[in-house]
Amino acid sequence: MNFPKKLLAILALLPGLAFASEGGHPLDKAPDRSHNMAALQNGAKLFVNYCLNCHNASSMRYNRLRDLGLSEDQIKANLLFTDEKVGEMMTTAMQAKDAKAWFGVVPPDLSVIARAKASPAGTGGDYLYTYLRTFYKDEARPTGYNNMVVPNVAMPHVLWQMQGVQEAVFVNEKDPHDPSKSVHKFTGFKQVTPGTLSKIDFDTQVADLVGYMEWMAEPAQQTRKKLGVWVLIFLTGFALLAWRLNASYWKEVK
Repeated sequence: MNFPKKLLAILALLPGLAFASEGGHPLDKAPDRSHNMAALQNGAKLFVNYCLNCHNASSMRYNRLRDLGLSEDQIKANLLFTDEKVGEMMTTAMQAKDAKAWFGVVPPDLSVIARAKASPAGTGGDYLYTYLRTFYKDEARPTGYNNMVVPNVAMPHVLWQMQGVQEAVFVNEKDPHDPSKSVHKFTGFKQVTPGTLSKIDFDTQVADLVGYMEWMAEPAQQTRKKLGVWVLIFLTGFALLAWRLNASYWKEVK
């Protein structure tokens, strides 16, 4: 008889478990860039410049960026820096064994990372938007940086020049569940060295980058949504027609 109650208790904890698995830091809402082509184009440029050096996006071809309003000449001139072809996949030249030696882990493929990181705590975009903005100085780490979303992260802070250097501020407070213990509570960031961008401008750049990564995870998303609306309209009209035909048929039978 207690099994259903225990099951409900476990299910109630699942969102909390998913939240805790990401370091326990609340996720900020990522701005919507899905209809802003200029922002998505800027995000693609940022992705190529800052992410594609270590990460692959092996499910995405360069020429798919034409869907963002870029011509093949623009892609060649601004997003291809080697002898790669426009029709090739977006991959890095770094070997997996080298990445393992330098970072301790092989950087994950980012093709669908914006979908893979969705959880009860927020969307994959929320995760990435918060993650990229919460690096902080930590001399104990090999890269000199840590992260609030992914504690002890192996990835270096590749956007540090734009954001500058910030430190995380923690205070010790009494544990509300056990007054004899104290908890290490995060209270915010302190800017140590300014970056090349203001906080607002940096957040805007990160939002553009995350917007592109969300688009890359499902380039046909907007088409799918538009098609879904027309399908629902058709089904609604068909249902009304079938209902009236059914009523007319049974009226004659009676």
